[in-house]
Amino acid sequence: MPRFATCIAVVVASLICLPLLGAAEPDKAASGKVTGVAAADWPWWRGPQRNGIADANQKPPVEFSDTQNVRWKAPLVGRGHGSATVVGKKVFIATADEKEQTQSVACFDRDTGKQLWLTEVHKGNFIKGGNNKSSHASSTPACDGERVFINFVNNNAVYTTALSINGKQLWQTKIADYVIHQGFGSSPAVYGPLLVIMADSKAGGAIAGVDRVSGEIVWKQERPKLPNYSSPSILNIGGRDQVLMIGCDLVTSFDPLSGKKIWETAGSTTECVTTAVTDGKRIFTSGGYPKNHISAMLADGSGKIDWENNVRVYVPSMLVRDERLYCLTDAGVAMCRDSTTGKELYNLRLGGTFSASPVIVGDIVHAVNESGVSFAFKITPDAFENLVENKVGDEAFATHSICGGQIFLRTATQVDGKRQESLYCFEQK
Repeated sequence: MPRFATCIAVVVASLICLPLLGAAEPDKAASGKVTGVAAADWPWWRGPQRNGIADANQKPPVEFSDTQNVRWKAPLVGRGHGSATVVGKKVFIATADEKEQTQSVACFDRDTGKQLWLTEVHKGNFIKGGNNKSSHASSTPACDGERVFINFVNNNAVYTTALSINGKQLWQTKIADYVIHQGFGSSPAVYGPLLVIMADSKAGGAIAGVDRVSGEIVWKQERPKLPNYSSPSILNIGGRDQVLMIGCDLVTSFDPLSGKKIWETAGSTTECVTTAVTDGKRIFTSGGYPKNHISAMLADGSGKIDWENNVRVYVPSMLVRDERLYCLTDAGVAMCRDSTTGKELYNLRLGGTFSASPVIVGDIVHAVNESGVSFAFKITPDAFENLVENKVGDEAFATHSICGGQIFLRTATQVDGKRQESLYCFEQK
């Protein structure tokens, strides 16, 4: 995930339209492009390709700490688990001040770390309850180069808000009513002229396509009345861009522009936090309640499970590359599996509990545990090689954002008995 570090928290009935899984029309494929972001950006949850794989043509630091390879460190107001979004010379992050009952988006100068603006999106009407690991700002913003988009739960509903890159509110749209269970952390996904927003809950879930200029809901599909926390994945499968949703005991594919359901089948568990990934042939899902599982479903809409196991990968999202599936369990074990068979090839016990998702840069994986230890380990053909353990705070629930040779990471420390969050920019010196 977005990415949501709530709980111990992390998501299918009938084949509808298999013929639609063929090659996409050229104009439809092109319509998903977003022109306002660049290769050196991290514009939304899980990065430019939406899969946790960063640009390999960069050299971010492997070793860093509060005093080593720090370009800047900026204090954050309040508390949140959402990751940083980086576009151009600006860095955006969501936060919530529980004392003042505000949910906001902050913007920092990418070069200096100076706070440029802090825009209040909601005041009051916080929902009570949820898991004690959840926060009121667990969604990661998305940016199209002109606007910044954020999801918050407030006043018993999910709202999506658009801000200008200078912090002015442009519009706010209610997506669906929401009943808190563990928390909320689903992040907005940008696709062509639309945002895709997920709002699953016991109140009756919904997934919607929202015009990113006007905030108008262009399409909306109902979802089951079940708790779920995943962010929508927009991935190219079978030559066609598709919105994939896991959770609510389903795996579902939607057309991102029309919202038409392409196919839906059983194949997930009820509560999922992770964001699905694909190798183009299989869709990889994981969840943690009521069952622990990793599954590989054929991406042809047939509903066939190619392989499945009962490994608990509830919160950290997975990575797939070159017929290898890289998983990080909540309990801190990194695993490499053959993506075609599910066979475990090797593993590495890192230690600690993980809510943040791993990010891969070239052959280096970065992953931070809840105690603020950021691991960097190398992928080799036969094993993971643990390179370094970087202590960067007392708590960390947000995922690394890695772009342009820089690592952006949100952590928290105890200062004079009080919890203080910070956003770091690490860069090799």
